[in-house]
Amino acid sequence: MSQNNAFDLVIHGGNVFTAGGLVMLDVGARGGKVVALGNLKSAVAAARYDAANLTVLPGVIDEQVHFREPGPVHKEDLESGTRGAVLGGVTTLFEMPNTDPATTNAPALADKIKRATGRSWTDYAFYIGASPENADQLGELERLPGCCGIKMFMGSSTGTLLVADDENVARVLKSGSRRVTVHSEDDMRLQERAAMVAGGADVSMHPQWRDVETAVRSTQRLLALARANHRRVHVLHVTTAEEMEILGQNKDIATVEVLPQHLTLAAPECYERLGTLAQMNPPIREARHRDALWAAVNAGIVDCIGSDHAPHTLEEKAKPYPRSPSGLTGVQTLVPLMLDHVAAGRLTLERFVDLTCAGAARIFGIAGKGRIAVGYDADFTVVDLKAKRTITNDWIASRAGWTAFDGMEVTGWPKATIIRGNIVMRDDQLLGKQIGEVVRFQETL
Repeated sequence: MSQNNAFDLVIHGGNVFTAGGLVMLDVGARGGKVVALGNLKSAVAAARYDAANLTVLPGVIDEQVHFREPGPVHKEDLESGTRGAVLGGVTTLFEMPNTDPATTNAPALADKIKRATGRSWTDYAFYIGASPENADQLGELERLPGCCGIKMFMGSSTGTLLVADDENVARVLKSGSRRVTVHSEDDMRLQERAAMVAGGADVSMHPQWRDVETAVRSTQRLLALARANHRRVHVLHVTTAEEMEILGQNKDIATVEVLPQHLTLAAPECYERLGTLAQMNPPIREARHRDALWAAVNAGIVDCIGSDHAPHTLEEKAKPYPRSPSGLTGVQTLVPLMLDHVAAGRLTLERFVDLTCAGAARIFGIAGKGRIAVGYDADFTVVDLKAKRTITNDWIASRAGWTAFDGMEVTGWPKATIIRGNIVMRDDQLLGKQIGEVVRFQETL
């Protein structure tokens, strides 16, 4: 190979998860893309990564994070949130619109992109938040560069981002054509039941207030309205056995996300042990629901896994329930937690890749990401499937400074995060500088 055809990076000696499965081969990257798969032992390369005894996966995509910027950046900002992501093996992020101000128009989206430029460690895109005020403009807004799609809160939001009634949900679904991402809890039922905890309660009441019917009623309404308006939807952080049965019958219009938190923890034990640190929306429920989520993963009903990284400080979480805010950190622990489930035999490595890489690429029409193949972005999450490590608060880069999984030993750990051929994390150390770019989507090529 001539010097003109040299690679920017060669990853050699690893077990590589290709489109055909795990294969022992080398990967060559040039200009941010995968350009060769095979035996590249003698190839000229500006940099080499020795992946002996390691597994090279496509770059992990987290399609649900809250980084608080602009707004309460004492909890998190775009730099600290993406720094935690690459330390955890995540290469691409979609960030939520419920910032302050909310991301509901073109100037707000442009502001977020400007803030991320030169500060984000990962590649990124941002949701536009649906509201009654902007519902009729969503078809134009969803096509803006840097927008990954529309996010609609049917419950558990504040201000203009709450779309609670059928009339406005239908208006959102009628405007545009990309898949609409939804937080599905029935706000009317939440208001009806708020008196259960309004005067103060134990945090174990959280899944009683935000009960199964609150989730089921909202998802049934959403699916009926989506079908009536011929619009595809993506239902986030599904928590109930009953919803999974319903969603399994509506896969032609609905894709499904689950979270590591709901796959790993269960009530009441999590509230007894963690208190408000386990408080999130929708809530962590009892073991029968966790078992049903795993059954849905294995049945193929679940399409992807996100983290719903939603940081709050320990001081804020220490407020008495229900004044304590809902949300857990999660972007940095997504990969270790799910690899631990792989090690325990709860899912295969192939299914892990499908849920954390290929799934988001399919759902959102991401261009050039989600698999290791010639012509795709040279994004890789390099892992040691046998490494035993303990997750600790000290490891967490989030400004919040804590994880609900502090002290948990896991098997499987991210060893390197490579974005468009650039090694940005290796052996728990950040390398280089922030090189994150706006994600491209197939519809906008």
